[in-house]
Amino acid sequence: MSKIIAIANQKGGVGKTTTAINLAAALAENARRVLLIDLDPQGNASTGFGITPDQRDTTTYDVILGEASLAAATQKTAFENIWLVPATTDLSSADIAVVDDERRSFLLRDRLRGAVSAFDYVLIDCPPSLNILTINAMVAAHSVLVPLQSEFFALEGLSQLMLTVREVRSVANADLRIEGIALTMYDKRNNLSLQVEADARDNLGELVFRTVIPRNVRLSEAPSFAMPVLSYDPTSTGAEAYRRLAEELIAREN
Repeated sequence: MSKIIAIANQKGGVGKTTTAINLAAALAENARRVLLIDLDPQGNASTGFGITPDQRDTTTYDVILGEASLAAATQKTAFENIWLVPATTDLSSADIAVVDDERRSFLLRDRLRGAVSAFDYVLIDCPPSLNILTINAMVAAHSVLVPLQSEFFALEGLSQLMLTVREVRSVANADLRIEGIALTMYDKRNNLSLQVEADARDNLGELVFRTVIPRNVRLSEAPSFAMPVLSYDPTSTGAEAYRRLAEELIAREN
């Protein structure tokens, strides 16, 4: 059965899309068939896999509104085992477009039902807010993976996300769980990163992945070449970190 994971954090600039792109690539390296659904109006995940704006005729917006099937919107990327449903800025008006729909929180789940069986993993790159798009992702998903930047106040921003997960679980998706917290932008030379890690592990225990994602120039450079860091610089510390994160996920399959 396909495992659907929403990658979410209401804060921007925490490495959310970077995690979506490179985790997809690392899973694909392990012969897993991965569908990445770009649910962020900025469309950065689409750009990161080389899907240009003029190649986005059918998008997640069309899927959510029921104007296109998931299959019609899905594109094969240039990378083995990775498919993508692209996004455009049209998504920014999705909340207005579905405001009168009583099932507005269930639209993505309805579209995914029976349509993702060909994939081992479905990763949903959420927007940096707790809006109707993120709620749709959580209702459709089996779990939520939270990138958490290794910076001051990081844990404080996590509380609202946890409350949202709890609310979705109580009213719309009883099986939703936290897949894990991935510490990003980690610098082991920085006392603050070490303190954030210690606080996260003290407060959240085993929810925090063993793997931490470092600050890495190659991670920052790779999107400008429209490829994951695992292709751009396979031996970089960023690439190796996402391989380890994928291994942690895969270890939970059995």
